[in-house]
Amino acid sequence: MAPFPREPETLGSDAATRALSVTAVESDFVERVYDKLAIVYDLTFGPTLHPGRIQARDRMGLQAGDRILEVGVGTGINTSLYPKTCHVTGIDLSRPMLEKARERVAREKLTNVRLMEMDATALTFEDESFDIVYAPYLVSVVPDPVAVVNEMRRVCRTGGRIIILNHFRSSNPFLAAIERAISPMTIHIGFKADLDLPAFLAQAKLEPQSIEKVNIPRIWSLVTCVKR
Repeated sequence: MAPFPREPETLGSDAATRALSVTAVESDFVERVYDKLAIVYDLTFGPTLHPGRIQARDRMGLQAGDRILEVGVGTGINTSLYPKTCHVTGIDLSRPMLEKARERVAREKLTNVRLMEMDATALTFEDESFDIVYAPYLVSVVPDPVAVVNEMRRVCRTGGRIIILNHFRSSNPFLAAIERAISPMTIHIGFKADLDLPAFLAQAKLEPQSIEKVNIPRIWSLVTCVKR
């Protein structure tokens, strides 16, 4: 695993205060986008992003009896990846996405999985309810990614893992400029192209054990943290 890169940008004094993205969205807009994507999500984002999902699962260090919360379960594409000895809870704000997930869970007879409609910024679970809290391809689309991580941290047990799988803005200035320019358009297909990783880590108060590039092209990052 690649260690957390202590780059100058990461240590910059403005990381804790600068804007995470040029693109602002509201919850109802995000919900509408994913309601529309529900029918085609598995075809468009299934195979291309699946290697990252497998790697994220492997970084969880799963053991029998582990309680997993997947924040933004979508169509349930990850649900069959978890051992059936683990207890999986998946939440999402999009009803059409959850309908697809429920169909998948029923079809694959996944009795260890429960699905719930819920806002990621206002989880209804008690503190320290889960051993692993995982957000796959989520934080670059929600209106307030820091609020989501705060809730993820709250419901994760001390010593548990918080895992973020997402696209973040490139550290290459030329590519970063392109990502800023196209971000207002990419939000319509489900993500902000210019989410600032150092600013996100600083403002969410995350201290990663590792940050790894995943998928092809390797523009997606797998951030693995342990709750202290």
